[in-house]
Amino acid sequence: MIREFIFKWYPVILAFICLLYSVGLSVMGRTDDALYSAHWPGTILLFALTIRQRR
Repeated sequence: MIREFIFKWYPVILAFICLLYSVGLSVMGRTDDALYSAHWPGTILLFALTIRQRR
């Protein structure tokens, strides 16, 4: 049950963790690093979508 959930939703979970990382960097005042890592969630989701369409 949990394994199926994680296998299906791992890109969203990973993207959310990256989003929280970016927000954390911004709160700590490291805005350049936060702007760089802010692109990760979208990239992860796009790659996951592309890979699943290829299957």
